[in-house]
Amino acid sequence: LRLEPNDADAKQTKLFLLLQTEQYDAALTLIDLGDGQHSFEKAYSLYRLHSEEEAKTVLQEVKQEKGDADRATVHLDAQMNYREGAYDQAVELYNQLLETADPQSEEYSDILTNLQASQHHLDFITTGFLTSLDSLPNSTTGTIESTPPPTQSSSSQEAIKAASAASVALPSTSSLHKDDPQPEPKKPRKSRVPAGVIPGVTPPPDPERWLKKSERSTFGQGGGRRRKGQQGGGGATQGSSTGDLPAPASTNSGGGGGGGGGAKKGKKKK
Repeated sequence: LRLEPNDADAKQTKLFLLLQTEQYDAALTLIDLGDGQHSFEKAYSLYRLHSEEEAKTVLQEVKQEKGDADRATVHLDAQMNYREGAYDQAVELYNQLLETADPQSEEYSDILTNLQASQHHLDFITTGFLTSLDSLPNSTTGTIESTPPPTQSSSSQEAIKAASAASVALPSTSSLHKDDPQPEPKKPRKSRVPAGVIPGVTPPPDPERWLKKSERSTFGQGGGRRRKGQQGGGGATQGSSTGDLPAPASTNSGGGGGGGGGAKKGKKKK
């Protein structure tokens, strides 16, 4: 299209790609820039964009150009009737398409699925809701039939009007708090690592450090060696203390001394 903007085949290919990728706005722009030869594609794009009124107007123009027997036009007409709730017309159009479709084709299965959905809605509108009402208890059915439709009182209508007027008159909360000072963002908290501890290098602390020593799992291990050493040390300490202490004085030391002195004095004379 850059080399030849008026190339019809290039425009047709681009339009087909836009429809396949569901870019309906771009497809409508391309159609409006053309020579008006893609009315059906325009009606389909409007239908997918939920612009039913415009789509119906364009579809009527397509029917006048191509006739009512065009399969693509009948498909789109049936889908639009189904969306608008005209299930009887949708059923009629799908039956018309089903009669002329190949039973082995994908189109046949799609038409049959749409026909069943349309028929199901049509049956519920005509007779299905009566069956649903008959299945309800008699008390519920009588209440539904005898209760008049709800009506809004004048006071409730005035309250609704007053509430709507107040909602329009009151400013929004965003405008009220617009000038309020905004809180400063919190700073990220630093990691609480004790001084001298290097993560991954320093060994972890003893998990039993909060327990008593007598309650720890290592209590009593190696106690035999300590007790044995304490006994040997005690003997050595006792012996050394015995050797250092002076010998206790004998109670007969005075008599012995006296006797010794008397022996010296009292030698027998020859």
